[in-house]
Amino acid sequence: MELIDHLVLGFGVAFTLQNLIYAFVGCLLGTLIGVLPGIGPLATIAMLLPATYGLEPVSALIMLAGIYYGAQYGGSTTAILVNLPGESSSVVTVIDGYQMARKGRAGPALAAAGLGSFFAGCVGTLVLAAFAPPLTEVALKFGPAEYLSLMVLGLIGAVVLASGSLLKALSMIVLGLLLGLIGTDVNSGAARFAFEVPELLDGVSFVVIAMGVFGYGEIINNLAQSDEHREVFTDKVTGIMPTAEDFKRMMPAVLRGTAIGSVLGILPGGGALLSSFAAYSIEKKTRLKPGEVPFGQGNIRGVAAPESANNAGSQTSFIPMLTLGIPPNAVMALMVGAMTIHNIQPGPMVMTSNPELFWGLIASMWIGNLMLVVLNLPLIGIWIKLLTVPYRWMFPAIVLFCAIGVYSTNNNSFDIWMVALFGLVGYAFIKLGCEPAPLLLGFILGPMMEENLRRAMLLSRGDWSIFVTRPISASLLAVAALLLLVILLPTIKRKREEAFVED
Repeated sequence: MELIDHLVLGFGVAFTLQNLIYAFVGCLLGTLIGVLPGIGPLATIAMLLPATYGLEPVSALIMLAGIYYGAQYGGSTTAILVNLPGESSSVVTVIDGYQMARKGRAGPALAAAGLGSFFAGCVGTLVLAAFAPPLTEVALKFGPAEYLSLMVLGLIGAVVLASGSLLKALSMIVLGLLLGLIGTDVNSGAARFAFEVPELLDGVSFVVIAMGVFGYGEIINNLAQSDEHREVFTDKVTGIMPTAEDFKRMMPAVLRGTAIGSVLGILPGGGALLSSFAAYSIEKKTRLKPGEVPFGQGNIRGVAAPESANNAGSQTSFIPMLTLGIPPNAVMALMVGAMTIHNIQPGPMVMTSNPELFWGLIASMWIGNLMLVVLNLPLIGIWIKLLTVPYRWMFPAIVLFCAIGVYSTNNNSFDIWMVALFGLVGYAFIKLGCEPAPLLLGFILGPMMEENLRRAMLLSRGDWSIFVTRPISASLLAVAALLLLVILLPTIKRKREEAFVED
Protein backbone atom coordinates (compact mmCIF):
# COMPACT_ATOMS: atom_id res chain seq x y z
CA MET A 1 0.00 0.00 0.00
CA GLU A 2 2.89 2.33 0.75
CA LEU A 3 4.14 1.90 -2.84
CA ILE A 4 0.68 2.83 -4.19
CA ASP A 5 0.62 5.95 -2.02
CA HIS A 6 4.05 6.94 -3.33
CA LEU A 7 2.99 6.39 -6.94
CA VAL A 8 -0.18 8.44 -6.43
CA LEU A 9 2.05 11.26 -5.18
CA GLY A 10 4.37 10.79 -8.18
CA PHE A 11 1.60 10.85 -10.77
CA GLY A 12 0.14 13.94 -9.09
CA VAL A 13 3.48 15.68 -9.69
CA ALA A 14 4.05 14.29 -13.20
CA PHE A 15 0.54 15.06 -14.50
CA THR A 16 0.88 18.83 -14.14
CA LEU A 17 0.80 20.65 -17.50
CA GLN A 18 4.34 22.00 -17.09
CA ASN A 19 5.87 18.60 -16.36
CA LEU A 20 3.92 16.89 -19.17
CA ILE A 21 5.30 19.47 -21.63
CA TYR A 22 8.88 18.94 -20.44
CA ALA A 23 8.44 15.14 -20.58
CA PHE A 24 7.23 15.46 -24.20
CA VAL A 25 10.11 17.80 -25.11
CA GLY A 26 12.64 15.38 -23.58
CA CYS A 27 11.14 12.34 -25.38
CA LEU A 28 11.00 14.19 -28.72
CA LEU A 29 14.60 15.41 -28.40
CA GLY A 30 15.73 11.95 -27.31
CA THR A 31 14.10 10.31 -30.33
CA LEU A 32 15.63 12.84 -32.73
CA ILE A 33 19.16 12.56 -31.35
CA GLY A 34 18.83 8.77 -31.30
CA VAL A 35 17.89 8.80 -34.99
CA LEU A 36 20.73 11.17 -35.95
CA PRO A 37 23.96 9.12 -35.92
CA GLY A 38 26.77 10.42 -33.75
CA ILE A 39 24.77 12.84 -31.58
CA GLY A 40 24.14 10.91 -28.38
CA PRO A 41 22.24 11.76 -25.18
CA LEU A 42 25.50 12.58 -23.39
CA ALA A 43 26.34 15.51 -25.70
CA THR A 44 22.72 16.72 -25.79
CA ILE A 45 22.23 16.66 -22.00
CA ALA A 46 25.62 18.38 -21.54
CA MET A 47 24.54 21.14 -23.93
CA LEU A 48 21.10 21.54 -22.31
CA LEU A 49 22.33 21.44 -18.70
CA PRO A 50 22.79 25.25 -18.47
CA ALA A 51 19.26 25.70 -19.84
CA THR A 52 17.84 23.89 -16.79
CA TYR A 53 19.05 26.56 -14.36
CA GLY A 54 15.75 28.45 -14.54
CA LEU A 55 13.52 25.35 -14.37
CA GLU A 56 11.98 23.64 -11.37
CA PRO A 57 14.19 20.70 -10.27
CA VAL A 58 11.49 18.11 -11.05
CA SER A 59 10.83 19.57 -14.53
CA ALA A 60 14.55 19.70 -15.32
CA LEU A 61 15.16 16.06 -14.34
CA ILE A 62 12.01 14.86 -16.15
CA MET A 63 13.20 16.50 -19.39
CA LEU A 64 16.78 15.20 -19.08
CA ALA A 65 15.55 11.69 -18.25
CA GLY A 66 13.24 11.79 -21.30
CA ILE A 67 16.24 12.61 -23.50
CA TYR A 68 18.16 9.63 -22.10
CA TYR A 69 15.58 6.87 -22.51
CA GLY A 70 14.12 8.49 -25.66
CA ALA A 71 17.53 8.12 -27.31
CA GLN A 72 17.36 4.36 -26.65
CA TYR A 73 14.19 4.25 -28.80
CA GLY A 74 15.57 6.42 -31.60
CA GLY A 75 18.93 4.65 -31.77
CA SER A 76 17.30 1.51 -33.17
CA THR A 77 15.89 3.41 -36.18
CA THR A 78 19.20 4.13 -37.91
CA ALA A 79 20.57 0.75 -36.78
CA ILE A 80 17.77 -1.02 -38.64
CA LEU A 81 17.42 1.23 -41.69
CA VAL A 82 20.97 2.29 -42.58
CA ASN A 83 23.20 -0.06 -40.53
CA LEU A 84 24.31 2.76 -38.22
CA PRO A 85 23.99 2.33 -34.44
CA GLY A 86 22.55 5.71 -33.38
CA GLU A 87 23.42 4.72 -29.80
CA SER A 88 26.14 2.47 -28.39
CA SER A 89 23.45 0.16 -26.99
CA SER A 90 22.03 -0.25 -30.54
CA VAL A 91 25.23 -1.90 -31.81
CA VAL A 92 23.72 -5.38 -31.43
CA THR A 93 20.43 -4.33 -33.08
CA VAL A 94 22.39 -3.70 -36.29
CA ILE A 95 23.20 -7.41 -36.71
CA ASP A 96 19.66 -8.69 -37.34
CA GLY A 97 17.72 -5.42 -37.71
CA TYR A 98 19.58 -4.35 -40.85
CA GLN A 99 19.23 -7.84 -42.35
CA MET A 100 15.46 -7.63 -41.79
CA ALA A 101 15.41 -4.28 -43.62
CA ARG A 102 17.36 -5.82 -46.52
CA LYS A 103 14.62 -8.43 -46.81
CA GLY A 104 11.87 -5.79 -46.91
CA ARG A 105 10.92 -6.25 -43.24
CA ALA A 106 12.03 -2.86 -41.92
CA GLY A 107 8.48 -2.18 -40.63
CA PRO A 108 8.22 -5.27 -38.42
CA ALA A 109 11.79 -4.69 -37.18
CA LEU A 110 11.02 -1.09 -36.15
CA ALA A 111 7.70 -2.12 -34.60
CA ALA A 112 9.38 -4.96 -32.65
CA ALA A 113 12.00 -2.51 -31.36
CA GLY A 114 9.35 0.07 -30.39
CA LEU A 115 6.91 -2.34 -28.71
CA GLY A 116 9.71 -4.25 -26.95
CA SER A 117 11.18 -0.96 -25.72
CA PHE A 118 7.79 0.19 -24.41
CA PHE A 119 7.14 -3.01 -22.47
CA ALA A 120 10.68 -3.14 -21.08
CA GLY A 121 10.62 0.55 -20.17
CA CYS A 122 7.38 0.10 -18.20
CA VAL A 123 8.70 -2.98 -16.38
CA GLY A 124 12.05 -1.27 -15.72
CA THR A 125 10.22 1.67 -14.16
CA LEU A 126 8.17 -0.71 -12.02
CA VAL A 127 11.39 -2.38 -10.85
CA LEU A 128 12.81 1.06 -10.09
CA ALA A 129 9.73 1.95 -8.02
CA ALA A 130 9.37 -1.33 -6.15
CA PHE A 131 12.89 -2.68 -5.73
CA ALA A 132 15.20 0.35 -5.61
CA PRO A 133 16.33 -0.12 -1.97
CA PRO A 134 16.96 -3.93 -2.01
CA LEU A 135 18.51 -3.87 -5.50
CA THR A 136 20.85 -1.11 -4.40
CA GLU A 137 22.07 -3.36 -1.58
CA VAL A 138 22.99 -6.02 -4.16
CA ALA A 139 24.88 -3.46 -6.25
CA LEU A 140 26.75 -2.32 -3.11
CA LYS A 141 28.28 -5.79 -2.78
CA PHE A 142 30.09 -5.32 -6.09
CA GLY A 143 33.66 -4.15 -5.62
CA PRO A 144 36.47 -3.77 -8.18
CA ALA A 145 37.12 -7.54 -8.24
CA GLU A 146 33.45 -8.30 -8.97
CA TYR A 147 33.27 -5.68 -11.72
CA LEU A 148 36.40 -7.03 -13.41
CA SER A 149 35.01 -10.59 -13.28
CA LEU A 150 31.69 -9.39 -14.71
CA MET A 151 33.50 -7.68 -17.60
CA VAL A 152 35.60 -10.77 -18.29
CA LEU A 153 32.33 -12.71 -18.50
CA GLY A 154 30.99 -10.03 -20.86
CA LEU A 155 33.99 -10.38 -23.19
CA ILE A 156 33.73 -14.19 -23.21
CA GLY A 157 30.05 -13.73 -24.06
CA ALA A 158 31.06 -11.47 -26.95
CA VAL A 159 32.72 -14.49 -28.60
CA VAL A 160 29.25 -16.05 -28.69
CA LEU A 161 28.00 -12.95 -30.51
CA ALA A 162 30.40 -13.25 -33.43
CA SER A 163 29.42 -15.24 -36.47
CA GLY A 164 31.97 -17.56 -38.03
CA SER A 165 35.55 -18.18 -36.98
CA LEU A 166 36.40 -18.30 -33.28
CA LEU A 167 39.85 -16.87 -34.07
CA LYS A 168 38.29 -13.85 -35.81
CA ALA A 169 35.98 -13.25 -32.86
CA LEU A 170 38.87 -13.31 -30.37
CA SER A 171 40.93 -11.09 -32.68
CA MET A 172 38.13 -8.50 -32.74
CA ILE A 173 37.96 -8.47 -28.94
CA VAL A 174 41.76 -8.09 -28.58
CA LEU A 175 41.78 -5.30 -31.17
CA GLY A 176 39.01 -3.53 -29.25
CA LEU A 177 40.96 -3.85 -25.98
CA LEU A 178 44.09 -2.45 -27.65
CA LEU A 179 42.20 0.52 -29.11
CA GLY A 180 40.87 1.22 -25.62
CA LEU A 181 44.46 1.63 -24.36
CA ILE A 182 45.13 4.63 -26.65
CA GLY A 183 45.35 7.90 -24.73
CA THR A 184 46.71 9.16 -21.43
CA ASP A 185 47.19 6.74 -18.55
CA VAL A 186 45.00 7.94 -15.67
CA ASN A 187 47.45 6.96 -12.91
CA SER A 188 50.83 7.96 -14.35
CA GLY A 189 49.75 10.64 -16.82
CA ALA A 190 51.93 9.03 -19.50
CA ALA A 191 50.80 8.99 -23.13
CA ARG A 192 50.14 5.50 -24.49
CA PHE A 193 50.06 4.61 -28.19
CA ALA A 194 49.44 8.26 -29.10
CA PHE A 195 52.52 8.40 -31.39
CA GLU A 196 53.02 12.07 -30.49
CA VAL A 197 49.64 12.98 -32.05
CA PRO A 198 48.04 15.51 -29.64
CA GLU A 199 44.50 14.58 -30.68
CA LEU A 200 45.06 10.98 -29.55
CA LEU A 201 45.99 11.95 -25.98
CA ASP A 202 42.29 11.77 -25.01
CA GLY A 203 41.91 8.42 -26.74
CA VAL A 204 39.74 7.42 -29.68
CA SER A 205 36.04 8.27 -29.40
CA PHE A 206 33.48 5.46 -29.42
CA VAL A 207 31.41 7.51 -31.89
CA VAL A 208 34.38 7.66 -34.29
CA ILE A 209 34.83 3.89 -34.30
CA ALA A 210 31.10 3.06 -34.48
CA MET A 211 30.37 5.53 -37.29
CA GLY A 212 33.48 4.51 -39.24
CA VAL A 213 33.28 0.73 -38.94
CA PHE A 214 29.50 0.39 -39.30
CA GLY A 215 28.50 3.47 -41.31
CA TYR A 216 31.34 4.40 -43.64
CA GLY A 217 32.45 0.77 -43.99
CA GLU A 218 29.00 -0.23 -45.28
CA ILE A 219 28.89 2.78 -47.63
CA ILE A 220 32.31 1.93 -49.11
CA ASN A 221 31.19 -1.68 -49.54
CA ASN A 222 28.03 -0.59 -51.37
CA LEU A 223 29.91 1.84 -53.61
CA ALA A 224 32.38 -0.92 -54.48
CA GLN A 225 29.54 -2.95 -55.99
CA SER A 226 28.26 -2.52 -59.54
CA ASP A 227 24.85 -0.84 -59.89
CA GLU A 228 22.95 -4.10 -60.32
CA HIS A 229 24.58 -5.67 -57.24
CA ARG A 230 24.49 -2.58 -55.03
CA GLU A 231 22.61 -2.79 -51.72
CA VAL A 232 19.13 -1.53 -52.64
CA PHE A 233 16.09 -2.85 -50.79
CA THR A 234 13.74 0.12 -51.08
CA ASP A 235 11.27 -1.56 -53.41
CA LYS A 236 10.88 -4.66 -51.23
CA VAL A 237 9.41 -3.11 -48.07
CA THR A 238 6.14 -4.94 -47.38
CA GLY A 239 4.16 -4.77 -44.11
CA ILE A 240 4.73 -2.32 -41.27
CA MET A 241 3.51 -4.29 -38.23
CA PRO A 242 4.82 -7.72 -37.14
CA THR A 243 2.74 -10.76 -38.05
CA ALA A 244 1.09 -13.07 -35.50
CA GLU A 245 4.01 -15.48 -35.96
CA ASP A 246 6.46 -12.62 -35.29
CA PHE A 247 4.65 -11.75 -32.06
CA LYS A 248 4.70 -15.40 -30.99
CA ARG A 249 8.48 -15.55 -31.47
CA MET A 250 9.41 -12.15 -30.11
CA MET A 251 7.38 -12.07 -26.88
CA PRO A 252 9.55 -14.62 -24.97
CA ALA A 253 12.63 -12.73 -26.23
CA VAL A 254 11.15 -9.43 -24.97
CA LEU A 255 10.51 -10.99 -21.55
CA ARG A 256 14.05 -12.40 -21.33
CA GLY A 257 15.60 -9.12 -22.49
CA THR A 258 13.53 -7.14 -19.99
CA ALA A 259 14.62 -9.38 -17.11
CA ILE A 260 18.31 -9.14 -18.09
CA GLY A 261 18.18 -5.36 -18.56
CA SER A 262 16.39 -4.80 -15.25
CA VAL A 263 19.19 -6.56 -13.36
CA LEU A 264 22.28 -5.42 -15.31
CA GLY A 265 21.09 -1.80 -15.56
CA ILE A 266 21.82 -1.33 -11.86
CA LEU A 267 25.51 -2.12 -12.26
CA PRO A 268 27.94 0.71 -13.04
CA GLY A 269 29.68 0.80 -16.40
CA GLY A 270 26.98 1.10 -19.03
CA GLY A 271 24.20 -1.24 -17.93
CA ALA A 272 22.12 -0.60 -21.07
CA LEU A 273 25.05 -1.60 -23.30
CA LEU A 274 25.97 -4.75 -21.36
CA SER A 275 22.27 -5.67 -21.17
CA SER A 276 21.81 -5.59 -24.95
CA PHE A 277 24.91 -7.75 -25.55
CA ALA A 278 23.90 -10.23 -22.84
CA ALA A 279 20.32 -10.47 -24.14
CA TYR A 280 21.51 -11.15 -27.69
CA SER A 281 24.00 -13.78 -26.46
CA ILE A 282 21.22 -15.64 -24.62
CA GLU A 283 18.91 -15.50 -27.65
CA LYS A 284 21.64 -17.00 -29.84
CA LYS A 285 21.97 -19.86 -27.37
CA THR A 286 18.20 -20.50 -27.46
CA ARG A 287 17.22 -23.22 -29.90
CA LEU A 288 15.79 -22.04 -33.23
CA LYS A 289 12.24 -23.18 -33.96
CA PRO A 290 11.35 -24.86 -37.28
CA GLY A 291 11.19 -22.30 -40.08
CA GLU A 292 12.85 -19.58 -37.99
CA VAL A 293 15.46 -17.37 -39.68
CA PRO A 294 19.01 -17.95 -38.30
CA PHE A 295 20.58 -15.20 -36.21
CA GLY A 296 22.59 -12.73 -38.23
CA GLN A 297 20.22 -13.15 -41.18
CA GLY A 298 17.21 -11.19 -39.91
CA ASN A 299 15.77 -12.98 -36.85
CA ILE A 300 13.18 -10.74 -35.16
CA ARG A 301 14.28 -12.04 -31.75
CA GLY A 302 17.69 -10.47 -32.46
CA VAL A 303 15.96 -7.08 -32.54
CA ALA A 304 13.33 -7.47 -29.82
CA ALA A 305 15.61 -8.90 -27.09
CA PRO A 306 18.48 -6.35 -27.13
CA GLU A 307 16.11 -3.39 -27.60
CA SER A 308 14.04 -4.56 -24.61
CA ALA A 309 17.20 -5.10 -22.57
CA ASN A 310 18.75 -1.70 -23.25
CA ASN A 311 15.51 0.14 -22.40
CA ALA A 312 14.98 -1.80 -19.17
CA GLY A 313 18.65 -1.16 -18.36
CA SER A 314 18.34 2.58 -19.01
CA GLN A 315 15.40 2.77 -16.55
CA THR A 316 17.00 0.75 -13.74
CA SER A 317 20.30 2.67 -14.10
CA PHE A 318 18.51 5.44 -12.19
CA ILE A 319 18.47 3.23 -9.07
CA PRO A 320 22.10 3.73 -7.88
CA MET A 321 21.98 7.40 -8.96
CA LEU A 322 18.80 8.22 -7.00
CA THR A 323 19.35 6.01 -3.95
CA LEU A 324 23.14 6.11 -3.52
CA GLY A 325 24.21 9.19 -5.47
CA ILE A 326 26.54 6.91 -7.46
CA PRO A 327 26.18 7.43 -11.24
CA PRO A 328 26.45 4.09 -13.08
CA ASN A 329 27.33 5.75 -16.41
CA ALA A 330 28.30 9.10 -17.93
CA VAL A 331 24.69 10.20 -18.57
CA MET A 332 23.75 9.54 -14.95
CA ALA A 333 26.82 11.56 -13.90
CA LEU A 334 25.31 14.52 -15.75
CA MET A 335 21.98 13.86 -13.99
CA VAL A 336 23.83 14.04 -10.66
CA GLY A 337 25.27 17.36 -11.87
CA ALA A 338 21.76 18.60 -12.67
CA MET A 339 20.58 17.69 -9.16
CA THR A 340 23.58 19.43 -7.62
CA ILE A 341 22.84 22.59 -9.66
CA HIS A 342 19.40 22.68 -8.01
CA ASN A 343 20.87 22.19 -4.50
CA ILE A 344 19.66 18.58 -4.22
CA GLN A 345 22.13 16.14 -2.70
CA PRO A 346 21.88 12.79 -4.56
CA GLY A 347 21.76 9.80 -2.25
CA PRO A 348 19.54 7.90 0.19
CA MET A 349 18.03 11.10 1.61
CA VAL A 350 16.38 12.08 -1.71
CA MET A 351 13.60 9.53 -1.15
CA THR A 352 12.71 10.99 2.26
CA SER A 353 13.68 14.67 2.00
CA ASN A 354 12.37 15.22 -1.54
CA PRO A 355 9.71 12.57 -2.26
CA GLU A 356 7.97 14.76 -4.88
CA LEU A 357 11.12 14.74 -7.00
CA PHE A 358 11.88 11.03 -6.52
CA TRP A 359 8.38 9.67 -7.20
CA GLY A 360 7.51 12.40 -9.72
CA LEU A 361 10.53 11.37 -11.82
CA ILE A 362 9.56 7.69 -11.63
CA ALA A 363 5.92 8.40 -12.61
CA SER A 364 7.10 10.59 -15.51
CA MET A 365 8.96 7.58 -16.95
CA TRP A 366 5.70 5.67 -17.45
CA ILE A 367 4.19 8.73 -19.13
CA GLY A 368 7.37 9.18 -21.20
CA ASN A 369 7.35 5.56 -22.40
CA LEU A 370 3.73 5.97 -23.53
CA MET A 371 4.63 9.20 -25.31
CA LEU A 372 7.52 7.45 -27.07
CA VAL A 373 5.28 4.69 -28.43
CA VAL A 374 2.75 7.28 -29.63
CA LEU A 375 5.62 9.23 -31.21
CA ASN A 376 7.47 6.29 -32.76
CA LEU A 377 4.89 3.82 -34.10
CA PRO A 378 3.15 6.35 -36.43
CA LEU A 379 6.58 7.47 -37.63
CA ILE A 380 7.53 3.97 -38.85
CA GLY A 381 5.96 4.67 -42.24
CA ILE A 382 7.90 7.94 -42.51
CA TRP A 383 11.22 6.28 -41.62
CA ILE A 384 10.59 3.57 -44.21
CA LYS A 385 9.87 6.28 -46.82
CA LEU A 386 13.51 7.31 -46.34
CA LEU A 387 14.45 4.02 -47.99
CA THR A 388 12.76 5.13 -51.23
CA VAL A 389 15.42 7.84 -51.63
CA PRO A 390 17.89 6.70 -54.36
CA TYR A 391 21.14 5.45 -52.88
CA ARG A 392 23.21 7.95 -54.88
CA TRP A 393 21.44 10.69 -52.87
CA MET A 394 21.21 8.82 -49.58
CA PHE A 395 24.88 7.95 -49.04
CA PRO A 396 26.18 11.57 -49.23
CA ALA A 397 23.51 12.54 -46.67
CA ILE A 398 24.59 9.69 -44.35
CA VAL A 399 28.25 10.70 -44.73
CA LEU A 400 27.35 14.33 -43.97
CA PHE A 401 25.24 13.51 -40.89
CA CYS A 402 27.98 11.21 -39.55
CA ALA A 403 30.58 13.94 -40.07
CA ILE A 404 28.41 16.56 -38.33
CA GLY A 405 27.66 14.19 -35.44
CA VAL A 406 31.31 13.26 -34.98
CA TYR A 407 32.50 16.86 -35.22
CA SER A 408 29.89 18.10 -32.73
CA THR A 409 31.11 15.62 -30.09
CA ASN A 410 34.54 17.28 -29.61
CA ASN A 411 34.50 20.14 -32.15
CA ASN A 412 37.56 18.52 -33.68
CA SER A 413 38.07 18.03 -37.43
CA PHE A 414 40.69 15.32 -36.69
CA ASP A 415 37.82 13.01 -35.67
CA ILE A 416 36.34 13.27 -39.19
CA TRP A 417 39.60 11.96 -40.68
CA MET A 418 39.60 9.20 -38.07
CA VAL A 419 36.07 8.18 -39.11
CA ALA A 420 37.26 7.94 -42.72
CA LEU A 421 40.18 5.74 -41.60
CA PHE A 422 37.91 3.45 -39.59
CA GLY A 423 35.58 3.34 -42.60
CA LEU A 424 38.39 1.67 -44.54
CA VAL A 425 38.98 -0.64 -41.57
CA GLY A 426 35.25 -1.48 -41.54
CA TYR A 427 35.36 -2.25 -45.27
CA ALA A 428 38.33 -4.57 -44.63
CA PHE A 429 36.32 -6.32 -41.90
CA ILE A 430 33.45 -6.91 -44.36
CA LYS A 431 35.84 -8.39 -46.92
CA LEU A 432 37.50 -10.58 -44.27
CA GLY A 433 34.15 -11.73 -42.85
CA CYS A 434 34.80 -10.27 -39.37
CA GLU A 435 31.91 -9.20 -37.12
CA PRO A 436 32.79 -5.80 -35.55
CA ALA A 437 30.32 -5.91 -32.61
CA PRO A 438 32.80 -7.70 -30.24
CA LEU A 439 35.44 -5.08 -31.14
CA LEU A 440 33.18 -2.30 -29.83
CA LEU A 441 32.42 -4.19 -26.63
CA GLY A 442 36.15 -4.78 -26.06
CA PHE A 443 36.84 -1.10 -26.75
CA ILE A 444 34.27 0.06 -24.18
CA LEU A 445 35.09 -2.50 -21.48
CA GLY A 446 38.90 -2.33 -21.87
CA PRO A 447 39.55 0.92 -19.94
CA MET A 448 36.98 -0.06 -17.29
CA MET A 449 38.62 -3.47 -16.86
CA GLU A 450 42.04 -1.85 -16.46
CA GLU A 451 40.73 0.60 -13.87
CA ASN A 452 38.99 -2.09 -11.81
CA LEU A 453 42.04 -4.40 -12.06
CA ARG A 454 44.25 -1.65 -10.61
CA ARG A 455 41.76 -0.89 -7.84
CA ALA A 456 41.47 -4.57 -6.93
CA MET A 457 45.27 -4.92 -6.83
CA LEU A 458 45.60 -1.83 -4.62
CA LEU A 459 42.95 -3.12 -2.19
CA SER A 460 44.57 -6.58 -2.01
CA ARG A 461 48.13 -5.20 -2.00
CA GLY A 462 49.02 -7.13 -5.12
CA ASP A 463 47.37 -10.41 -4.11
CA TRP A 464 45.73 -11.95 -7.22
CA SER A 465 43.72 -14.38 -5.09
CA ILE A 466 41.20 -11.57 -4.41
CA PHE A 467 39.40 -12.59 -7.61
CA VAL A 468 38.74 -16.15 -6.40
CA THR A 469 38.36 -15.60 -2.65
CA ARG A 470 35.41 -13.20 -3.00
CA PRO A 471 32.29 -15.34 -3.64
CA ILE A 472 30.56 -13.18 -6.29
CA SER A 473 33.80 -12.64 -8.24
CA ALA A 474 34.67 -16.34 -8.09
CA SER A 475 31.17 -17.31 -9.29
CA LEU A 476 31.36 -14.93 -12.26
CA LEU A 477 34.83 -16.20 -13.23
CA ALA A 478 33.61 -19.80 -12.94
CA VAL A 479 30.73 -19.06 -15.32
CA ALA A 480 33.18 -17.34 -17.70
CA ALA A 481 35.55 -20.34 -17.58
CA LEU A 482 32.66 -22.75 -18.20
CA LEU A 483 31.44 -20.69 -21.15
CA LEU A 484 34.97 -20.54 -22.59
CA LEU A 485 35.35 -24.29 -22.16
CA VAL A 486 32.08 -24.89 -24.02
CA ILE A 487 33.19 -22.61 -26.87
CA LEU A 488 36.61 -24.26 -27.12
CA LEU A 489 35.40 -27.88 -27.05
CA PRO A 490 36.29 -29.26 -30.50
CA THR A 491 32.92 -30.90 -31.17
CA ILE A 492 30.94 -27.79 -30.29
CA LYS A 493 33.45 -25.62 -32.14
CA ARG A 494 33.02 -27.73 -35.27
CA LYS A 495 29.22 -27.58 -35.05
CA ARG A 496 29.42 -23.84 -34.47
CA GLU A 497 31.48 -23.25 -37.60
CA GLU A 498 29.19 -25.51 -39.65
CA ALA A 499 26.16 -23.54 -38.44
CA PHE A 500 27.54 -20.35 -39.90
CA VAL A 501 28.59 -21.74 -43.29
CA GLU A 502 26.88 -19.62 -45.93
CA ASP A 503 25.13 -21.28 -48.81
